[in-house]
Amino acid sequence: MSDNTHPAEGTPRTYVITGVASGIGKTTAAILSAAGHRIVGVDVRDADVIADLSTAEGRSGLFSAVNEASEGHVDAIIAVAGVAAPAPITIRVNYFGAVATLETLRPLLLRSDAPRAAIVSSFSTLQDVDDAVVDACLAGDESSAVEAAEAAVARDGGMTLYASSKRAISRWVRRAAIRPEWAGAGIPVNAVGPGIVISPMTQPMLDDPEQRAGLLRMVPMPLHGPSDATAPGELLAWLTGPTNTHVTGQVIFVDGGADATLRPHDIFQ
Repeated sequence: MSDNTHPAEGTPRTYVITGVASGIGKTTAAILSAAGHRIVGVDVRDADVIADLSTAEGRSGLFSAVNEASEGHVDAIIAVAGVAAPAPITIRVNYFGAVATLETLRPLLLRSDAPRAAIVSSFSTLQDVDDAVVDACLAGDESSAVEAAEAAVARDGGMTLYASSKRAISRWVRRAAIRPEWAGAGIPVNAVGPGIVISPMTQPMLDDPEQRAGLLRMVPMPLHGPSDATAPGELLAWLTGPTNTHVTGQVIFVDGGADATLRPHDIFQ
């Protein structure tokens, strides 16, 4: 078990990052690489470890592949891989893939002097969700979660599935972080919830005045507006760095003030 001591901030560390081929994962990897750290990237393409986290098969081979690529030593895990589709794959990747990543690779963290873990959630965790999907996720019942997701697709086109997957993963972080296998082993676990992030997917909407206004009504960001991936990437780097000794179980919104705008009287979810 690690304690409150930690190696010097500049000591090179090994980070496992899922979703490393694009977006927040790619940017976070670049930030950490520039600081001299080693990255073991995981994705369905263009990565050190090729794995499809939407499938049981892809998850089952994760430990051996990462163990080999990291030479058996991992200091931090950052689960970024995500899907934003109105389909069950969103639940499979965003919740079950992320949980499997942390739980499967946790034994490798025990060899580190300063083990850390983080997951990318979303501001949408605060939006409307499908309770049946969320409950099935938190029960660890993937087949029931997929059935509930399929029912949601048939009922309303599955428009709440992304938010549901992020609500579930945010709750998992809150519950798991204080357990003996995480807090008891000296491993902080946190989530970062970005607001609107500028990306190839969102740029066309942001370029259209009407669509941009609609997005900012849903996620108002009075501080600097939509961000690039650097903002959540820098926070993920700090949360999984050795100087973070006591921040755990938190869902931190990198949202330009959206949460405070929409919920000014609420301190906690």
